[in-house]
Amino acid sequence: MFEYAPAPESRAAAGEIASSNGHFIGGEFVGSSGKEALKTVDPSTEEVLAEFAQGTEEDVERAVKAARDAFGPWSALPGAERGKYLFRIARIIQERSRELAVLESIDNGKPIRETRDVDLPLVAAHFFYYAGWADKLEFASYGPDPKPVGVAAQVIPWNFPLLMLAWKIAPALATGNTVVLKPAETTPLTALRFAEICRQAGLPKGVVNIVTGDGRTGAALTAHPGVDKVAFTGSTEVGRAIARTLAGTRTRLSLELGGKAANIVFDDAPVDQAVEGIVDGIFFNQGHVCCAGSRLLVQESVHDEVMESLKRRMATLRVGDPLDKNTDVGAINSAAQLARIRELADAGEAEGAERWSPACELPSSGYWFAPTVFTNVSATHRVAREEIFGPVLSVLTFRTPEEAVAKANNTPYGLSAGIWTEKGSRILWMASKLRAGVVWSNTFNKFDPTSPFGGYKESGYGREGGRHGLEAYLDV
Repeated sequence: MFEYAPAPESRAAAGEIASSNGHFIGGEFVGSSGKEALKTVDPSTEEVLAEFAQGTEEDVERAVKAARDAFGPWSALPGAERGKYLFRIARIIQERSRELAVLESIDNGKPIRETRDVDLPLVAAHFFYYAGWADKLEFASYGPDPKPVGVAAQVIPWNFPLLMLAWKIAPALATGNTVVLKPAETTPLTALRFAEICRQAGLPKGVVNIVTGDGRTGAALTAHPGVDKVAFTGSTEVGRAIARTLAGTRTRLSLELGGKAANIVFDDAPVDQAVEGIVDGIFFNQGHVCCAGSRLLVQESVHDEVMESLKRRMATLRVGDPLDKNTDVGAINSAAQLARIRELADAGEAEGAERWSPACELPSSGYWFAPTVFTNVSATHRVAREEIFGPVLSVLTFRTPEEAVAKANNTPYGLSAGIWTEKGSRILWMASKLRAGVVWSNTFNKFDPTSPFGGYKESGYGREGGRHGLEAYLDV
């Protein structure tokens, strides 16, 4: 195993972080109508980074009104003109990518090499992609003259703060809608920095509004009668609550919720390649991924070989400082999430599964959890049924493709799946049987702005990305 010298990225690259932050409403940073403030911390050190406003119903009202006032002029612009703003935003994101990547790692806890090499390139790519659609909507198969829906309320999670922002804001603006977005309460900083980018790009006031706060702010926003469309990414529990609130109203809703994806390895799969996909599928972003391959299904005849190779690979993973360019697994996002991961891991042991983690020294401060794998897992174990949302992998076995399909589909979720085999016919057969919105073959966690993403069952409904991602924001 190679020894790596520290290769830290400079925290100064994130620029100055304001100690106190308000909302971004009507093109201006404004204070809250309430006095309550929340704090966001660096998960790797527990250092308080900044305070930000707890959005009130009055703040939400102001933001929705600003978006409504901006909707008429913005939607009346020719698509080519809207596209120019999106192109400008994309270019500014590229120019400020180092700053944004460092800020994201500090606020979220994920390794800098992921924010730098995955998140930020995809953020810019989504704005570039939808900028190209802005003047071509009549060719998107949604009618000869598709119209925008109106004001979109968008609530995003903490696992990919800037990327989820791009997934939602880019198609909304391209189609002529205006936006009120609420970032997660543990990761508001890059959304507020994006507000600066909107001003830098000269985006008309009120087209994008950002209101910070916790779930109370999100509930006020998604239930606001002046909103025409709600887009939510987060937990299934909150998604259900939003759906109940909007039932019987004319407000449109799309949900991208939890997952418990199966990563399926057949006996003819290239083991080393599959192991890299397994590691990427569950330990990328500390397992804070809705589509993470958290259930590994291995054909019985190659179980021992795969597990030996997987444990050998896990022993090389470097856990530590998110700003070190050599880090593979960063900090857990919050104390609450760490407690959830620990609870479910302890439940796995209590129910009889065998737990293993590589030897690794965790930092003394911050929120950390070692990469963990459970074997001898039954489909009834909590670690095989519940979304852990952490670096924890559960391993089950199968004998036939039919059994693999049955076990993979034995979940209330249906967001993603992975298949590892050399047989193209088997890939196509499996993909047709798996109840998952995205099925990867001989790879995992690959994203592209041109491809739709979304799930079945309790993983939500609606699609984001690609041409399909336009539909949620068009009155068709």
